[in-house]
Amino acid sequence: MENKPLWTITGVLEWTKQYFANKGIENPRLDAEILLCAVLKCERITLYVHFDQPLSEEELTEYRGYVARRAQQEPLAYILGEKAFMKHSFKVNPAVLVPRPETELLVESVAKAAAGAGAASLLDLGTGSGAIIVSLLELLPQAAGTAVDISAAALAVAGENAEAIGVSSRLTLVESDLFAGLPAGQTFDIIVSNPPYIPAADIAGLAADVQREPRGALDGGSDGLDFYRRIAAGCGTWLKPDGLLAFEVGIGQAQQVAELCRQAGLTVTALRKDYADIERMVFATREGTYYADHLLEFTS
Repeated sequence: MENKPLWTITGVLEWTKQYFANKGIENPRLDAEILLCAVLKCERITLYVHFDQPLSEEELTEYRGYVARRAQQEPLAYILGEKAFMKHSFKVNPAVLVPRPETELLVESVAKAAAGAGAASLLDLGTGSGAIIVSLLELLPQAAGTAVDISAAALAVAGENAEAIGVSSRLTLVESDLFAGLPAGQTFDIIVSNPPYIPAADIAGLAADVQREPRGALDGGSDGLDFYRRIAAGCGTWLKPDGLLAFEVGIGQAQQVAELCRQAGLTVTALRKDYADIERMVFATREGTYYADHLLEFTS
C-alpha cells in the first residue's frame, strides 16, 4: 500500500503560503498561520517551536476546509467565527461587519469622555456585532446602553456578545432604521456611531474579502455621507442638550462630517487621528458643555 505524504507544520504552511499568494490573498503566510493555529488550538509561536510536528488526518481535513474558504476571499473572522476587539473576542458572522482596530480608539475616547462627565445613557447606531456599545458598557459600569441596528440578525450577534461579556442587563437592543424605532421622548448623554461610509460607486473597488461583508454595513450612499447627515440631523431630538456625538468616519471625510455636525447645531467639534495618522473620528457638542471644555483630553 502506498504511504500518504507526511504533512508537517512547516510543510503545510509553506504550501498554503504559496497557494494563498496565487489566489491574491494579501497576507498569505499570516493567514495560513492563523488558520493552522485555530485547527491546532495553539499560539503562533508553537508553530515555530514544533515546526516538524506532523498533522493528523483529522487536522488536515479541518485545515483544508478553512483554506478553501479563505481562498474564496471569505474574511478570516467569519471562518474563525470571532474577532479580537479591545480585550475580548467578539462573535462575528456574515450578518455583521468585522470590527477594525481603529474603532478601538473611538471606544477609548468615548469611554474617557463618558467617565469624566458621568454619562449614564449611551446610544450606538448601527451596532452590528455590538463591539462598540458592549465595550463601552464594560468600561462604564454606571452606564446603560441602547444598541440599534436595522438587521435582526446583527442584533442577535450583538446580544450574544453582550451576554458573553456580562453587560446584557444594561443593554437594550432595538431593531430600527436609526432613530425611527426609539421611544418618543427618550434622549441620550452620548450618541456614538460607526455607520456605513463607503460611497456606493466605490464598493466594487474594495478588497475582495471586504466585499463579502454586509453591503448594508458598507454603503453610505452616493457620497458616503448619508448616515452622517441623518444622525446629525436627529441629534436635536435624541441627544441631550449637554450631550456628545461621536463618529468614526472614512478616509477624507472628517472635515465634511464636522461641518454636517455644525450645521445640525453642534457648535464645537474635534477630530482624532487613527494609528496611521489619518483623521478618522469626529466629536461634536455644544458650547458650554463638559465635553466642549475637555475635548482635547479625550481626542488626543
